Amino acid sequence: MALLTAQILSDDEGFRKAASDLLRSGAVPISIGDSASTPTGGHADLVVVDGRNQHDYALSEIERLRIAAPSASIIMVALESNPDLILKAMRSGANEFLAWPPSDKSFQEAIHRVTSRRNASSATRPHATTIAFVGAKGGTGTTTVAVNCGVELARLSKRPTMIVDLKAGLGEVTLFLGVRSRYSLLDAIDNLHRLDSGFLKELIVKHKSGLEILAGSDHFDRPAGSEAGAVEQVLRLLAQQFEYIVVDTGSQLNLSATTALYMSDSIYLVANPDVPCVRNAQRLLDRIGQLGACSERVRILLNRAAEPFPIPLDQIENALGRKIDHTFPSDYRTVSTALNSGVPLALTGNSDIASRFDRFTRGILNLAGGDSEPTDRRSPLGLQRIASMW
Repeated sequence: MALLTAQILSDDEGFRKAASDLLRSGAVPISIGDSASTPTGGHADLVVVDGRNQHDYALSEIERLRIAAPSASIIMVALESNPDLILKAMRSGANEFLAWPPSDKSFQEAIHRVTSRRNASSATRPHATTIAFVGAKGGTGTTTVAVNCGVELARLSKRPTMIVDLKAGLGEVTLFLGVRSRYSLLDAIDNLHRLDSGFLKELIVKHKSGLEILAGSDHFDRPAGSEAGAVEQVLRLLAQQFEYIVVDTGSQLNLSATTALYMSDSIYLVANPDVPCVRNAQRLLDRIGQLGACSERVRILLNRAAEPFPIPLDQIENALGRKIDHTFPSDYRTVSTALNSGVPLALTGNSDIASRFDRFTRGILNLAGGDSEPTDRRSPLGLQRIASMW
């Protein structure tokens, strides 16, 4: 295992000593450079930033360090795991967040993830394309869209394609595809200490379309916010083995889902043309916008869009402040038959909705025929209810 170089940014001599002891106590050989209260440049593989007492100062130092040393892994340390502070640290550029004093196990797991990131960054394999799907609320058809997009990506690209079910407790990707999996994402998270390409391959189940699946958790409280770093490590390892990664995040922006959004090249917000969905979509767009760079990668997918639209599409776009990038028609019979049989739409024969998924996926792949057809936006109903709610 390669030697890591580390730097500790703190004015507290006691903190620097304790952090040095932790760094040197693990199995990974680490060389600790001159410790200082300010970043020295891009020479360290790992930087530990003391944010116990001055959060704002620590965050500004992380931002400066991320610019000066973009390949460095940054660990922010604070007195408690405050969700807002964790998000701020992530937006500033931190890779890990630890409450002080951390347990030896949690600290060494963080070091292991740092080592994995360093190994991944030195790989010559092309960058994987990661696509995340987020639902405006439960029941919008997010999993249906994610699953069929994944199948089409595998079918059209003929390249290694993976779908990750990130929903806690209620993940349905394997059910929708009619396959069983002995293992899940939790098996990867719980075995980070031996997680490599060979072990990860044992956790994956393959669909006949060629799409490979990392099944969702059957625990309602996992993956938890504290496991966001582990989720990141799993996604990074997958990116070394697959060219396309589809992530079904569900409709909850917890820290694990947020991690997937940060790592995604495109984020598709799935909504239905009704008042609750439009309201939630607007709120989710605001929240994603607070995450920084994620907002510019968001695309709007309108699912179950059948005429006459309950709300005119141009009014939905005005409410969201964004254009609708793609629509899928409402075809309950075809979709429900596919779901109940465990056969994705692309493999059930010709239908309008299957053609829409083909065009949508060709657009992602920049293949011929990927342009969406124009949509008639006329509707007799208005958006007065939404206007009165905000």
